Amino acid sequence: MSKVSNKTKIATALIGALALAGSNLVIADPLSDVQNADSKIHTEAASSQKKVDKYFDQAQDMLFEYGSVADERESLKSYNDYVAGLVADQEATMKSIQDDINGVDSLRQGVVPLMFKMVDALEQFVALDLPFNTETRVERVENLKKLLNSAEVTLAEKYRLILDAYSIEREYGSVLAVKSGQLQLDGKEVLVDFFNLGRVALYAQSLDGKSAWMYNDETKGWEPLADSYLRDLTKGIRIARKQGAPDLFSLPIPAAEAAQ
Repeated sequence: MSKVSNKTKIATALIGALALAGSNLVIADPLSDVQNADSKIHTEAASSQKKVDKYFDQAQDMLFEYGSVADERESLKSYNDYVAGLVADQEATMKSIQDDINGVDSLRQGVVPLMFKMVDALEQFVALDLPFNTETRVERVENLKKLLNSAEVTLAEKYRLILDAYSIEREYGSVLAVKSGQLQLDGKEVLVDFFNLGRVALYAQSLDGKSAWMYNDETKGWEPLADSYLRDLTKGIRIARKQGAPDLFSLPIPAAEAAQ
């Protein structure tokens, strides 16, 4: 083979190698681009996922906060409704109190004359009733009359004391009572035990138990009691003094007055 042919073969081989190398370079560039693009996509996807996770967490936090705010709002609304009810009730109470205060003067104007009438009526009642505990009862009425004209005692206290006096008089009508004292008979004073059977009848018995009298409300005087009643009168006196067991006893009583 000639030198020219060998050179030609070498040149041809070099051209082929370069062509093959050029072909590999051309193929390698698109693959690298794809790999780079895929890597970039994964990177961007990871970044996007992080953003999504962040926004989701923020949304969850906002949702939780909204729920808390909504619950607090409902709680505050319920509390406000409760307070509004209290305020309304207090306003109604204040109005009622103010109305009572405004009516005090008119009430006072009506109560004061009523109290004077009540004391006068009590005084007349004591004067017309059976004469038992007379001194104590008359003194109580006199004290009430003085009390009405006292500026040191409140109106409420005056009214209470008058009601107490009426209550005491009411209780007299349902008790057996004995009190020792002096009975005026024919200009003489006789020591006796006064025995009142409620407001039904009033009796007197000498301390020796040998004589007894009964008060006559019509004549306003004392009449002798038959000796047959002495035993029962003594029994009644002992029962009233808690010196004997409760038992039946028989005594005369005034006839009931006919209704007018």
